Amino acid sequence: MRKKVSVVGAGNVGATAAHWIASKELADVVLIDIVEGVPQGKGLDLLEAMPIEKRDSHVLGTNDYADTANSDIVVITAGIPRKPGMSRDDLLNTNYKIMQDVVGKVVANSPNCILIVVSNPLDAMAQAAFKISKFKRERVIGMAGVLDAARFRAFIAEELKVSVENVTAFVLGGHGDTMVPLARYSTVAGIPITELMDKATVDRLVQRTRDGGAEIVKYLKTGSAYYAPSSAATEMVEAILKDKKKILPCAAYLEGEYGINGLFVGVPCKLGARGLEQIIQIKLTPEEQAALQKSANAVQELVKVIGA
Repeated sequence: MRKKVSVVGAGNVGATAAHWIASKELADVVLIDIVEGVPQGKGLDLLEAMPIEKRDSHVLGTNDYADTANSDIVVITAGIPRKPGMSRDDLLNTNYKIMQDVVGKVVANSPNCILIVVSNPLDAMAQAAFKISKFKRERVIGMAGVLDAARFRAFIAEELKVSVENVTAFVLGGHGDTMVPLARYSTVAGIPITELMDKATVDRLVQRTRDGGAEIVKYLKTGSAYYAPSSAATEMVEAILKDKKKILPCAAYLEGEYGINGLFVGVPCKLGARGLEQIIQIKLTPEEQAALQKSANAVQELVKVIGA
């Protein structure tokens, strides 16, 4: 029996995630949205692409959560982007209400699924999904670090004119301005990037990584990134469905790791069939630990607003 992945939200991120998952033949895909016609149209379009791609993934677009029943993984991309004049708290509270509705329906139909949260503000929405679902922490994971690390990797490869396959990057912390890209753990063919470029260049790439989402929004003007975020979520889906035991930076609920308790923060995670199978702890310098704590404090402020 083929695996089943449901993607909640048929906007750019959700529909593109459905596209990646189906085109990699990882699972049958259900694309669900509250807007009538949009998931059905996009789902049918994707289904019709499968013969060309020579993939036997089935794709269904729907407005009915009953169609998502018994999903192995549910990727949640639903939520609204921040609009002009909208405060951060307004955005938080609106998306928290959406999360309450979505997670309640997902859990009712797929009580054994693993949740991958992509909705923003990421860390706080992952915390909300964890609280609402009452799942164990192994089954609620936030997508942030894979995207942030991919951006860092892309910039490093471009700067050094090397293959992206040679580049590994390491990013900790919350998804946003306070993320902590760790240069000494970021390498090219095993060589730390600090050996290959000067501090000013490293600092410039770190800052560009932090501003990665904003840079794309500036270009698009009326939208935000979706190819890389959806690809990042798909890498997590693949690691879980194929039980790869792959170590990826993800937002996970910490219970004392890195000195942080009761909060979703980006850390290196081993992903396999059970979801989050291990949190990898590494030694941080006092400066890195302080940066991670600052990032966690920023997440805590958001979590306080929604009472999660």
